Amino acid sequence: MNQILPPRFEGTFRLKDGRKLGYAEYGPADGKPILWFHGTPGGRRQIAPKARELAVRRKVRLIAVERPGIGDSTSHSYNSLADWAADIQAFCNAKGIDRFAVCGLSGGGPYALACAYYLQDRVLAATILGGVAPAVGVDAAAGGVSRLTRALAPVVKHLRVPLNALLLRLIRRLEPHVDRSMNAVARFMPPGDQLVFEDPAIRHMFEDDILLASRDQMQAMLHDVVIFGRDWGFELGQVTTPVYLLYGDADNIVPLRHGEHMAGRLPNAELRIREGEGHLGGLGASEEIFDDLLSHWPRGRKSPAKA
Repeated sequence: MNQILPPRFEGTFRLKDGRKLGYAEYGPADGKPILWFHGTPGGRRQIAPKARELAVRRKVRLIAVERPGIGDSTSHSYNSLADWAADIQAFCNAKGIDRFAVCGLSGGGPYALACAYYLQDRVLAATILGGVAPAVGVDAAAGGVSRLTRALAPVVKHLRVPLNALLLRLIRRLEPHVDRSMNAVARFMPPGDQLVFEDPAIRHMFEDDILLASRDQMQAMLHDVVIFGRDWGFELGQVTTPVYLLYGDADNIVPLRHGEHMAGRLPNAELRIREGEGHLGGLGASEEIFDDLLSHWPRGRKSPAKA
């Protein structure tokens, strides 16, 4: 199995109400902080091998924070995305992080945008990689995964406990056959994503992440479905933070038209269309992501080292 750079640090952060957030750090402790919000499902090791290496080379403190209900984060149902932003604010305050950038993959996209809005005095810029679009409210996108979340959210809300148990049993059954399971999943992917999965390092990253993250719980993806089916609590037009949107034109999970929809509503957004790529194409865009986000850093600002 292909070896990839491990996290520099892994641990948990305890919030004032006793809940914990699991997280992992890559790159130097005194680097410029970029918070990474994983996809659905995913956890703190869902960081592309190239991004891990770049974090070291470019002196970036890349921090992957697990959402409630996966890995080492206490399961918790947020009332709105504002609650996630409040948890991230508490986390950054404790870690001595003043200004930072955010990046959200797929299901992590709404959480990144929530920070870009609620913490806009601290978030320098945001990158969204095939991020989920709003499903309800004035910014609702038509079709695709948005339609699915609108339909599933009410059901999942009442069945989270048994569904979590079912998902855990499924993961435990598939664990000894993880390679074959990944191959089966890849067969349903568009050609662009199949190319991504041909990279042994990427496959190892996904396998390592999902097995660790699902060790005790899988409720985060159920919490995601519920909150994606609600109003986000803010309008896209209110997000003044610079936002970079990277979407593959062959994405069959979050279609390109959802990226175009959000680009037309976010006042300070730039849409990058990745030709021939599917939902996972953004994992190959580490250089571009770092270039974009680091370009917003005030010169001469140093970040404190505090694990």
